[in-house]
Amino acid sequence: MHTTTQDDPRSARATFWLILTTVFWGGSFIFNKIGFREIPPLDFFFYRFALATLIMAVLCLPRLKKLNRGTLKTGVLVGLPLAATNLSFVLGVSGTSVSRAGFLNNLFVLLIPLLCFVFWRERLDRWSAGGLFLALAGLWLLAKGGVDGFNQGDLLSTLCALFIALQIIAVSRLVGAEDVYLLSLIQFATVAAVGGVLNVVLPSPPFTVTWVSVGALVYCAVFPTVVCFTLQNAYQRYTTPTKAGLIYTMDPVWSMLGGTLLLGERLTAEEWTGCALIFAAVVLPLGVKRLRERYSGIGCAAEGAAAD
Repeated sequence: MHTTTQDDPRSARATFWLILTTVFWGGSFIFNKIGFREIPPLDFFFYRFALATLIMAVLCLPRLKKLNRGTLKTGVLVGLPLAATNLSFVLGVSGTSVSRAGFLNNLFVLLIPLLCFVFWRERLDRWSAGGLFLALAGLWLLAKGGVDGFNQGDLLSTLCALFIALQIIAVSRLVGAEDVYLLSLIQFATVAAVGGVLNVVLPSPPFTVTWVSVGALVYCAVFPTVVCFTLQNAYQRYTTPTKAGLIYTMDPVWSMLGGTLLLGERLTAEEWTGCALIFAAVVLPLGVKRLRERYSGIGCAAEGAAAD
């Protein structure tokens, strides 16, 4: 007999650790912004993933003998959209507030079913379709609000949401029985290689750093990269995709709080309303799906099956 969500302690632990990942991801917006005060975004992008690759290589030393051509190929294929995600992320955050960027990045939850409908004709339910209209209304209010309206940083943050969706779809479609730690290592190395090429092609002027920017860089390499990938791979299997999606919607909440409390960012009434509509656009479809799961018992059965 499968254990229910309420009875299985692994499900409760999964919820805790996945919430913690959203805290780290939310913090990455703030620490990227702090790091950009001294380190140019492209350099920050490269050094973050070079350091993450080094840390992951050390952690994977006992596993390196298992590395094969299949894992290498898959890691590169899913690493390229991850590179596009993080490149658009750093350029977006550098050009807009972390509050706006956080909510715009979260649009990936809506873009995944939309892309699956466009490319594979998978059914787009009415709640997700309604969420897309709510999101468009939120984007319109963001475009009206603020000093610069919908600026280049906002556009890149929205593009980042598209790349996040593509990366998640790539992982679900391409990743099989590969070692997830070795896969993460190849992903990080691929992103670092892209960053290295960009730094050669588009070199930044000389810059100096302090311990503040170095600390921000180390935080972003360790917590939202190495730690979050490991926690996600280890614990997401003990919950349902819908519940995990709901947990991940907390990410922009933490970035907004950090931007307000630590960076002194302030949003206009229209910007707040736009962010609220985008948040509702993401949460409502997921909330309805989660209620259906709980009502039908699908969520408990799935979580119990994952835990077995």
